[in-house]
Amino acid sequence: MTDTDTDTDTRAGAGHASRRRELGGFLRAHRERLRPADLGLPPGARRRTPGLRREEVAALAGVGVAWYSWLEQGRVETSRQVLDAVSRTLRLDATSHAHVLTLAGYAAPEPLAAPDPNTRALMESWADTPALSLDPALFITAWNEAYAGLWPDPGRVPVADRNLLLLLLTDPAHQRLLPTWEPVAMDLHRHFRGRADRSPDDARVRRLTARLRETRPDLDAWWSCRSVGDFASRTVELVPAPPAPPLRSTMTVLYPGTASGTDSILVQRLERR
Repeated sequence: MTDTDTDTDTRAGAGHASRRRELGGFLRAHRERLRPADLGLPPGARRRTPGLRREEVAALAGVGVAWYSWLEQGRVETSRQVLDAVSRTLRLDATSHAHVLTLAGYAAPEPLAAPDPNTRALMESWADTPALSLDPALFITAWNEAYAGLWPDPGRVPVADRNLLLLLLTDPAHQRLLPTWEPVAMDLHRHFRGRADRSPDDARVRRLTARLRETRPDLDAWWSCRSVGDFASRTVELVPAPPAPPLRSTMTVLYPGTASGTDSILVQRLERR
């Protein structure tokens, strides 16, 4: 190795260290902006630092406290899966999530196909009816204000994580609102499998399938099951944060038949208990 090669390696190492420090500072700043209530956590005892504690972010993201602390300190490299989980926990939007991945040396997530304008206008006309449009892999492509007012706002979820099945399986806020989430998620998986089998070479479908297996290995029986079926309408109980009362919601999937990225629309008719 020449002196020039050594100098190049040194500069490259310094560049990686600098980006790690920038990444750590970026994550820390967003952690300090969040309030416990934003993630459904109790306020707890008096806090000496603003925002969330590191241990709270680590627990919600499924990583060790020491590892997350090192990540904020710029001391470690980490996987894309961990960065996706941390970004989801910190409620980073698509731009911020892409910035995190870029600082860590990963490519930004692929953009989602835009829904048909008529579909979006239809959902926006339902002022009191939560609705969202889904592509064939159950990625959320659009939603109305009623949906964002009831469920965790998809706009605050990184694009790579903006998948209805993934959120029901991994996001505590979704599971708190829908305590009986499991049968809904099971139906959504059958719905997804039917569409995935028609597009076996779709890279996004393959990545989502792999991620579901990695994220919830305890549900291996689901991932091994080959049964398929369209999502069946069902009535569920929703538990919003107090003081809002519990709600009864009838969930129905519509198929608009557009040529855009929209495969289906999930509509929820609400009834106060």
